[in-house]
Amino acid sequence: MNTKHIQQNIQQIILEAIQEVAPEIEQDDIDMDEDIREECDLDSMDFLNYLIALKKSTGVSIAEGDYTQVNSFNKMLNYLSEKLR
Repeated sequence: MNTKHIQQNIQQIILEAIQEVAPEIEQDDIDMDEDIREECDLDSMDFLNYLIALKKSTGVSIAEGDYTQVNSFNKMLNYLSEKLR
């Protein structure tokens, strides 16, 4: 599987996790470099549920100390890409 295909799969996983807590959100609604909580109007519980959904899908636990590394769509994409290598 090539890198581009892996990136697309991770993008889909992130979008599905967002839609678990904010079903009305589409990828076109999200500025990929802005804070995902603001972009998707997620409160702190929604954000935690989003992280839980990602863990279920990927097996990757995201420590609280890493939250600043995953607070946008692109940052999460990079973080998961690195962790899933």
